Amino acid sequence: FIDIHSHTDIELLVDGRAESKVRQGVTSEVAGQDGDSVVPLTEEMAARWGETLREEYGLLLDWRTFPEFYERLRKRGISNNWMTMVGQGTLREYVVGRDDRPATEDEIQQMRRLVEEAARQGVFGVSSGLEYTPGSFASTEEIAQVCAALNHVPGAVKLYATHMRNEDDTVEEALQEAIQIARTARVGLQVSHLKALGKRNWPKAPRLLQMLDEAHAGGMAVAADRYPYSAYSTGLSALFPLWVREGGTERFLNRLKDPSLQERIREGVRFKIDRLGSWHAVLISGVNLEKNRWMLGLRVDEIARKLAKDPFEVVRELLIAEKGRVSMCGFGMSEENTRRILSHPLVAVASDGTALAVDGDLSKGHPHPRSFGTFPRVLGRYVREEKLMPLEEAIRKMTSLPARMLGLADRGVLVPGSFADVAVFDPDRVEDRATWENPKQYPVGVVYVLVNGEFVLFEGERTAKRPGRVLRSLT
Repeated sequence: FIDIHSHTDIELLVDGRAESKVRQGVTSEVAGQDGDSVVPLTEEMAARWGETLREEYGLLLDWRTFPEFYERLRKRGISNNWMTMVGQGTLREYVVGRDDRPATEDEIQQMRRLVEEAARQGVFGVSSGLEYTPGSFASTEEIAQVCAALNHVPGAVKLYATHMRNEDDTVEEALQEAIQIARTARVGLQVSHLKALGKRNWPKAPRLLQMLDEAHAGGMAVAADRYPYSAYSTGLSALFPLWVREGGTERFLNRLKDPSLQERIREGVRFKIDRLGSWHAVLISGVNLEKNRWMLGLRVDEIARKLAKDPFEVVRELLIAEKGRVSMCGFGMSEENTRRILSHPLVAVASDGTALAVDGDLSKGHPHPRSFGTFPRVLGRYVREEKLMPLEEAIRKMTSLPARMLGLADRGVLVPGSFADVAVFDPDRVEDRATWENPKQYPVGVVYVLVNGEFVLFEGERTAKRPGRVLRSLT
């Protein structure tokens, strides 16, 4: 199985086993998504991120290029294959900074040169996360120019993967922008975790799928991906308007502390909460301070009642205490649309999660269950129990469909001469065990997993093998 939208990168330096993915049958992951990649890094970016890595994992950030990061993974030894995109948000921070302003022509050309360099180093395209800063500050035209640089590298994968600019009230306009960017840049399009967020937007899902069909019928290489859950996961700061988040974490926290801005900020957050329905739709999934760990797995309204505080104040104070590093799950999608999107022929199965574990440093927090259960959940619940689609179709969505989008001719198919990346599961027994209440549980029914011809899972038990490779688009 190829997880075409993953957030596993430095986790492999912490624990190369990729436990929660391998046990789902995932043999390859695509990182660098949502506009965020491990490279390029200015010294300021490296210092800021490096401090976090030292605090959380004791890791030394000693890479500045993709090949240097690849070498770190090779030395560490990894269980499954890893590949990456280059993040448009990372590129913009590297060149423009974190402020909300247009890029100059010289800055756009610098970003284009960085894309060409990344493509020669084997990345699988450009990703964006246009609800996140600073990538969100880029115009449609700027993003198209940056992506078009992929065409200057012969043999490079020409793919634009996007967490769109909006996934709720203006989701149709956001999808049209994504299609326009790909057309203008003459690249393929992968729409990340396709959804219509908020009850008032649920009726828009059929139109989104129709727009994909129309682009495909017009000759565009287009697809989407989706996880089999009706809740998403992101940073808690995403509930705040872009103007509050502009300029990076320090300026974001200063605004949260400024009494003169509180009513304006509160109004912006209220708009997003109204879209979700209530504060009960927000679950705290990740904190760092020991004193706040009791909040993990609880909804914000539950925490507010326990503290006898206003929910907005709970969130504001938590973000300040945790220096902005708080994760959340938002319950904003419908089950009907989840089924509709998952079953569409152009939609691949992807976790949007990370390789975690039930032990060690990667067992912290209360993560979204998708990191442990995505692929078995589709096979067990949606194929075997609900008969949403034939088994063969579900497997296509996990194998050859993502392989085709990535230009992987020798993976994702069981034919002589291809790499032996193989997941063997019992279709009568495969099932996810991860729940919202207890997400850190491995699935059952995945019996064997081979990566590059070597067993990493044998009769349901992990082996000591680390046969994973860094995959490059030009080799």
